[in-house]
Amino acid sequence: MSSILITGGAGYIGSHTVRILREKSVQVVVLDSLVTGHRKAVPEEVPFYQGDISDVGLVRNIVETHGVEAVIHFAALSLVGESMSKPDLYFYENTAKTNLFVSNLLQLGVKKIVFSSTAAVYGLPEIVPIPEESPTNPINPYGLSKLMIEASFRWLEKAYGLKWVALRYFNAVGASLDGSIGEAHWPETHLIPLVLKAALGQRDAIQVFGTDYNTMDGTCIRDYIHVLDLAEAHVLALEALDHQIKSGIFNVGTGEGFSVLQVINTAKKLTGIDIPVVEAARRSGDPDRLIAKVNKIEKTFGLRTRYSDLETIISSAWKWHRNNSNGYD
Repeated sequence: MSSILITGGAGYIGSHTVRILREKSVQVVVLDSLVTGHRKAVPEEVPFYQGDISDVGLVRNIVETHGVEAVIHFAALSLVGESMSKPDLYFYENTAKTNLFVSNLLQLGVKKIVFSSTAAVYGLPEIVPIPEESPTNPINPYGLSKLMIEASFRWLEKAYGLKWVALRYFNAVGASLDGSIGEAHWPETHLIPLVLKAALGQRDAIQVFGTDYNTMDGTCIRDYIHVLDLAEAHVLALEALDHQIKSGIFNVGTGEGFSVLQVINTAKKLTGIDIPVVEAARRSGDPDRLIAKVNKIEKTFGLRTRYSDLETIISSAWKWHRNNSNGYD
């Protein structure tokens, strides 16, 4: 029986995608180095390989053993700050290793891939909401490492017939509704987990970086998409490739945004905790608003977000963090 290979399937978004595919009775196999992923996030019954995408022999064994017919490729480093101090690491781990991995797949006859890209490829946008046709000008090596992969796919398609979809995520948030899997990064840099850690007393306060932006309350606005809706986008992309959709790039967001203070105030309401807030100076490179234009993915894949209202996002994340205050440890 054929399978879908999920690289980084023990990570935050990958593990939720594994779960949705299994609910649809799709055979999956997971490859994860566990550098940032968590073995406990993957069900025991799912075939699991701990290793690196650059391990040519291991990938060959997985493809041949499980009859892999397509790949959803999450495996990557994704800390923007770390990419600024270690750009060479990001170009190696993300770009060079993906090039080797996809080359290996093509030699093995696997020609369909859904790729985890990022809105960081846009840099500081000129138009908001941001359409896929916007200029790409990353302001950090993380974004550039992903953009180079997107560019390589166009040439691999011309040369070898690779069929691909690159999904440019905005802000992935939330957790499974039953609270069994969720977001567990170290170090944690994302707003909602940091807010909830402050609610749990694991942080003294939540810092708000800048209150003088050109928004309704002076704080940055971001497009937050629930991880379940984001996982569903990968499944729809995979199905679209099966139906011979034209390869291409798609934003994945909601087309709407919430401010930092809206997130904090909703968290206060849902947790019943008066979360301490500390105002801090702006961070360099933070735009007022980052919101996706999403008509392309809605029209092409039929994606309709079901869980991305702010209350569902925060209540699901709160259930996970409250019951798993140390993540998977």
